[in-house]
Amino acid sequence: MKTSLVIRETKWQPGVPFDVLEERADAIADDLDRAEEFKRKAEEASAAYDRALAEARTEAQAIAAETRAEIQKEIDAELAKADEEIAARAAESERRIKQIRDDALASVGEVADETAAAIVESVLPDALDAEAVKAAVRAELG
Repeated sequence: MKTSLVIRETKWQPGVPFDVLEERADAIADDLDRAEEFKRKAEEASAAYDRALAEARTEAQAIAAETRAEIQKEIDAELAKADEEIAARAAESERRIKQIRDDALASVGEVADETAAAIVESVLPDALDAEAVKAAVRAELG
């Protein structure tokens, strides 16, 4: 619309050749067409950039998820290893505690045998049968 306005206004001026104005109008139209083409290309480039950015984000998220999965796998393996070590140490501790308990019970049995033998000897010095005393103590201790 501006082009035709310029031509109309300039047509009426004396001394301005119509061909020059028409060439100028064509040049302006060409410039506008090129500008429109550049705008279209810029919009296409912007859209391509947006797509590439979205793809890069998607890829980054996939890489992050894969990395998290690998790290979780390593953590799970380390936890399993630690659980095995803890279970082995717990079993060893239970074994030691059982051994200590068994040793303590054996010591209690020996002390009970000696104590019972000393009591029987002090009450009935001639009737001391060490094996009978031990058997009676074992029967009481279970």
